[in-house]
Amino acid sequence: MNKTNKLTVSALFFSIGLILPFFTGQIPAIGKMLCPMHFPVLLCGLIAGWQYGLIVGFFLPLARSFLFGVPVLFPGGIAMAFELATYGLVIGYLYEHSRWQCVKALYRCLLTAMVAGRLVWGAARVLLLGIGGGTFTWELFLSGALLNAIPGIILQLILVPAIMVSLNRAKIIPFKKIPSINNICQ
Repeated sequence: MNKTNKLTVSALFFSIGLILPFFTGQIPAIGKMLCPMHFPVLLCGLIAGWQYGLIVGFFLPLARSFLFGVPVLFPGGIAMAFELATYGLVIGYLYEHSRWQCVKALYRCLLTAMVAGRLVWGAARVLLLGIGGGTFTWELFLSGALLNAIPGIILQLILVPAIMVSLNRAKIIPFKKIPSINNICQ
């Protein structure tokens, strides 16, 4: 994929990230649980690369905050910018540098990115709320990063690999395999 294609794909995922929350955000509790902005960032990192995933991930929540007021910029939007940037960076970097690009490698990269992003989100919330004079407890972290996001986590674990497998089968984004161990990754 050349630079122009990567920029175009990144712009597409940025646009999807701006629009997708409108479909889930009509009921705020459900919208937050499904994590709609996470999907385009994860896919952008996988398809266009970590640099583009990082940029799309960082600017997407900030743009939504400025354009639509959701998420609220401080502290939610800023913390989410660091979280999504981490998703795009980690999944793209790990997948790009995986010895094999297959479903198993995809799951390893996805799970690592999800954990790293949530840890960065928690650290950002601690710092931002500390600056603002608030507190961020362990219970708030578990609630925001894990318990409330379980439906979104499950959807990410199902849809992101399903989309990548579909793109592989359509020969749009092929998996990279080493011939001698082709069967291990299938």
